Amino acid sequence: MSDKPFALLVDCYAGYCGEETPRSFSLHNRHIQVTKVVDRWLDPDHRYFKVLGDDDSTYIIRHDTRTDLWVLTMFEK
Repeated sequence: MSDKPFALLVDCYAGYCGEETPRSFSLHNRHIQVTKVVDRWLDPDHRYFKVLGDDDSTYIIRHDTRTDLWVLTMFEK
């Protein structure tokens, strides 16, 4: 994978506190269903989610809270 993150189209679920959690995302014309959110963490400008996809891969996706842009930062098969 290149060092440049890939932009994603992400479908989210907004929980009772309004915090969005990814349910699925599209990457290179592939639709990946999130089967489990393994971890999540915050920094001042971003929210990160480590998720398992329905393709048995692990992804870390980042949400820029200022621009509302989602990007893939890590992928592991």
